[in-house]
Amino acid sequence: MARLLFLIILYALPSLVVPIHNSSAGGCAIIRPPRDGGIRYRGLTQEQIRSVQILPVDYEIEYICRGNRVIVGPKVRKCLPNGTWTDMLQHSRCLLLCPRVWTSLENGRVTAKPPGPPVEGTVLHYSCHAGFILEGRNISHCTKLGKWDAPKPTCLYDKNYTGKKKLYIGALFPMSGGWPGGQACMPSAQMALDLVNNRSDILPDYELELIHYDSMCDPGEATKLLYDLLYTEPIKIVLMPGCSGVSTLVAEAARMWNLIVLSYGSSSPALSNRQRFPTFFRTHPSATLHNPTRVQLFQKWKWTRIATIQQTTEVFTSTLDDLEQRVKEAGIEISVRQSFLTDPAVAVKNLKRQDARIIVGLFYETEARKVFCEVFKEKLYGKKYVWFLIGWYADNWFKIKDPAINCTVENMTEAVEGHVTTEIVMLNPETVRGVSNMTSQEFLTALMSRLGGKNPEETGGFQEAPLAYDAVWALALALNKTVAPLKAKGRRLEDFNYNNHDITSEIYRALNTSSFEGVSGHVVFDAQGSRMAMTLIEQLQGGSYKKIGYYDSSQKNLSWFGNDVWIGAGPPADRTVVIEEYRYLSQKLFAAVSVFAGFGILLGIVCLTFNIYNGNVRYIQNSQPYLNNMTAVGCMMALAAVFPLGIDGHHVHRSQFPVVCQFRLWLLGLGFSLAYGSMFTKIWWVHTLFTKKDEKKEKKKQHLEPWKLYATVGVLLAIDFLSLMIWQIVDPLHITVEKFTKEAPKEDLDVLIQPLLEHCNSEKMNTWLGVVYGYKGLLLLLGIFLAYETKSVSTEKINDHRAVGMAIYNVAVLCLITAPVTMILSSQQDASFAFAALAIVFSAYITLVVLFVPKMRRLITRGEWQSEQQDTLKTGSSTNNNDEEKSRQLERENRELQKIIQEKEERVSALRNQLAERQAIRNRRRPSTGQNQNHNAPPPSSQPDPKSLLPPPGYPNPTTDNHSLPPSFSNSSNLYPADSKMSRNHCHNSQIPLLYK
Repeated sequence: MARLLFLIILYALPSLVVPIHNSSAGGCAIIRPPRDGGIRYRGLTQEQIRSVQILPVDYEIEYICRGNRVIVGPKVRKCLPNGTWTDMLQHSRCLLLCPRVWTSLENGRVTAKPPGPPVEGTVLHYSCHAGFILEGRNISHCTKLGKWDAPKPTCLYDKNYTGKKKLYIGALFPMSGGWPGGQACMPSAQMALDLVNNRSDILPDYELELIHYDSMCDPGEATKLLYDLLYTEPIKIVLMPGCSGVSTLVAEAARMWNLIVLSYGSSSPALSNRQRFPTFFRTHPSATLHNPTRVQLFQKWKWTRIATIQQTTEVFTSTLDDLEQRVKEAGIEISVRQSFLTDPAVAVKNLKRQDARIIVGLFYETEARKVFCEVFKEKLYGKKYVWFLIGWYADNWFKIKDPAINCTVENMTEAVEGHVTTEIVMLNPETVRGVSNMTSQEFLTALMSRLGGKNPEETGGFQEAPLAYDAVWALALALNKTVAPLKAKGRRLEDFNYNNHDITSEIYRALNTSSFEGVSGHVVFDAQGSRMAMTLIEQLQGGSYKKIGYYDSSQKNLSWFGNDVWIGAGPPADRTVVIEEYRYLSQKLFAAVSVFAGFGILLGIVCLTFNIYNGNVRYIQNSQPYLNNMTAVGCMMALAAVFPLGIDGHHVHRSQFPVVCQFRLWLLGLGFSLAYGSMFTKIWWVHTLFTKKDEKKEKKKQHLEPWKLYATVGVLLAIDFLSLMIWQIVDPLHITVEKFTKEAPKEDLDVLIQPLLEHCNSEKMNTWLGVVYGYKGLLLLLGIFLAYETKSVSTEKINDHRAVGMAIYNVAVLCLITAPVTMILSSQQDASFAFAALAIVFSAYITLVVLFVPKMRRLITRGEWQSEQQDTLKTGSSTNNNDEEKSRQLERENRELQKIIQEKEERVSALRNQLAERQAIRNRRRPSTGQNQNHNAPPPSSQPDPKSLLPPPGYPNPTTDNHSLPPSFSNSSNLYPADSKMSRNHCHNSQIPLLYK
């Protein structure tokens, strides 16, 4: 003993003296490695390790062992600010590992001292279960050589044992984590085990025992615990996990050990896959059982558009996939599908941005608090929104203070108000005694007693507790059912091991045919091992959940209580309600323009009547009255087009609207062709006959035949008719609806107004309009050009062509402005109609007034129709003289001649002044001798030569008849006064006539 104590002290001495030398303010001194081991210095090379003496604060070292030795004690040490390493009171040693096979015993128990891996110095104590006898030593030591000092014992069946044999159930209860359901489910399962073990008619020779661990609802933690369950004694005959993620892991691994898995708290739809999980059963129905209920509620409240937000776990992803398939079959759209891992902020913002109203949330309770904290921040709650949540949260889940969120209880309570939950019926609503001889209310009373008065709302898994209770009963009844078949095969339940397929098959067959009344209702499994049950529908009203209905998906029967409460007047709309509102033409504008158009038609009738009645008047005949009649008719047709132009869906049904479109097109097209075509024809022929100077005289003599005018109008009309006919045959007009940006009403209503506007359209509308506008535009431009070219032409054949030119100017300008403006304003029905209709009205008014009013005024003021009628009565036919026209022509020629004479007289006066100046210059230069010579010359005549004063040939003599000439002619003798200094004899007689040329 003294030697052993000395060795221990000697072994511990090096490490005990290290702290004495480690007291350094700048770090810790390097320590020595354990025997048969070393130290791994992170980030240092071998040279640095040899040279360094002090390691910095927070630096970590790691012990490693040689060969098959393992470290016992702290494996990692960290440098502390006080200059010491962590856990220096615990020694780290490298010891040999003995075989782990000795650490398990079939049908028995093994206790290791000290606990941990079986290394040098470990002592194992063996014991057998009741009904078994230990064969071999009951103790074994692990030596320094890494071997046990005794063979592994075995537990043999004691044939003489008359007591109960134990069957072990390995369970994983989540006492914490995302769903802490083990807080109520574990006491419930233990209560069921106690009742089963006290029953003499169920497994009379066996006793069920529960071996359980806390999985924390974490698959990673569950992996480690599953390893302990499978590799440590005793053998477990069944596994009972909770949480879908943990159950998925356990069920997938259990098939390798021939183990039946019976879950009490797993709802993932993925677990219904028999190929992947062949030995899995659950008393908790699949989460997909919620989906038929949700779809039924969507249809009840007439929702066809929903949104979803889920936590990215397999259970919720599978549930959502199933929901998506079901709503698609029901004709319901999932407009938004959001997911998150830990932070739901972005997902909630996306729901708000995409106008989600009916939202299905799939997440665990802890994540639900995060979600609704963000919901409160984004104001994604209230009368416009409905949330569908899972019903297995604690009743006060939103009131629990959670450090992970920054919302108060009042904020959370406000955000969750009115949400709907769907929950599997986990407690039998009827007062019936099931297989456990206990009603559901008696079960709750007993469970509350086991919980020690805990508040059920604060106890995780309280709602699922009946499922855990019935799971133990389902297992007990199934094991009891297998006793007889196994006995017939010479097998017993206690013979079960992880390689025995026969016993597992019998247990599977018994569970698959289970059917009994439990505290959760009727327990029966479908072909996928999932529980069939009804669904409870609840709503949070005033901070507490109220039952509002049940739904039986197997019978498709909805039992509705009618006590649902909504923040608004009723269930909200599944989206912002869009009210389609057609934009119609202002009726006041339509009435006003229609009045103007009506008066215009009356004016056209008056003008047409006047023109027809006075058709025999010579002045009217010289204006080509038939073309004027066509103009009047065309104006009336164009004015008539104003009425269908203003007719829309306010006046006629949509089915009749294409007919209105046809009326618009044909009336306006043919009216333009008649009115403008007849005016264009006049101006065209005037330009053709009277604008070429070299042929002007010959053209005036030609007679303009009326049929040429009518043929020209007919050609223009035929072109329009054929183009419109081809348009309507190839690409007929139909109604189209233009949609505008949605508008919010002034009232606080959850609606948007979708303005709509009806248009007459065709498939290639722009192409047809381009052809028509191009052709008409060229006609308008050509008409303007011709009107300008013929403005100075005067002809009696078409005596109103100047008025026609003025009308063409106005019509062309209005049309060229209105056409592009109406295309730009096509989306503004009032402005577009006003521009188009007023352009038509003004064009028609101007044309009628310019063409017909002067004729009316002339005939009324001069009374020419009376003299014409009298001449007609006397002679039987109208006279053919053109005295009036000739008189006007002579007057114009007289005025022109007077202007020419005035110009010539001014020229004569200028020349005389020039002659006088030249004569004066000559006189000054003439020498005095010349002057003497000039005295001898005969004096100039004081009287002018009469011949020199005669006018040019062809003009009358002004001295003979002053009264018959204009004043300029009578005063022409004043140009030659008698006292002029220059004698007229100095000018040659032939120069005088040149002044009049």
